[in-house]
Amino acid sequence: MEYKIHGTVMQSLEITLVQGESVYTESGGMAWMTDGLDMKTSGRGGLGKMIGRKLAGESLFMTTYTCMAPTSMITFTPESPGKVIPVPLKAGHSIIAQKDAFMCAEDSVGLEMHFRRRLGTGLFGGEGFILQKLTGPGTAFVEIAGEVQMVELQAGQRLRVDPGHIGMYEPTVDYDVQMIKGVMNWIGGGEGLFLATLTGPGRVWLQTMPLSNLASKISRYITTS
Repeated sequence: MEYKIHGTVMQSLEITLVQGESVYTESGGMAWMTDGLDMKTSGRGGLGKMIGRKLAGESLFMTTYTCMAPTSMITFTPESPGKVIPVPLKAGHSIIAQKDAFMCAEDSVGLEMHFRRRLGTGLFGGEGFILQKLTGPGTAFVEIAGEVQMVELQAGQRLRVDPGHIGMYEPTVDYDVQMIKGVMNWIGGGEGLFLATLTGPGRVWLQTMPLSNLASKISRYITTS
């Protein structure tokens, strides 16, 4: 499999497959493709995994594209302005991504819901409550809204983040949510009541434009009759 990422703000992912290679995506995820690709839609893993994917922001059904010709090309495009991030994963290695971040992956990559079990994270983490877990071997691609900045945390190093700005992180990073201290910070701080605390070691990918922030801003200019 070979791939190219085109564009800047509204990127596209172009994947070239050779005969026998496959990629899968959520239903409706493909933008355009050449001849020679066989398309098969299924529940991919049974009812339990289907429900888990739905909770994690993906479709119940997934579509697999298999190259039947010597070579074929298929293109995927993101649902919002932002970046397409390739994630090469070794066998048994995983990455944790925000809800609805999955774009597509080689057929060998596993996709499942990742549930934060800590009470604080579960009740107050908002966008960080239900996540996605991608496990290798193979290459996966995620879409993250806005610009993306990668931060590598050393062992014990902490980073406090609005939960909506966490696009993806390595499983070695500890993720918790804590309440902001001070009544005036609650009333006038404008940052919500809770912040996520990420503790290293490991890499974290941060996004500049959470979709919830964009939707909230746009909603102010929408009038209903």
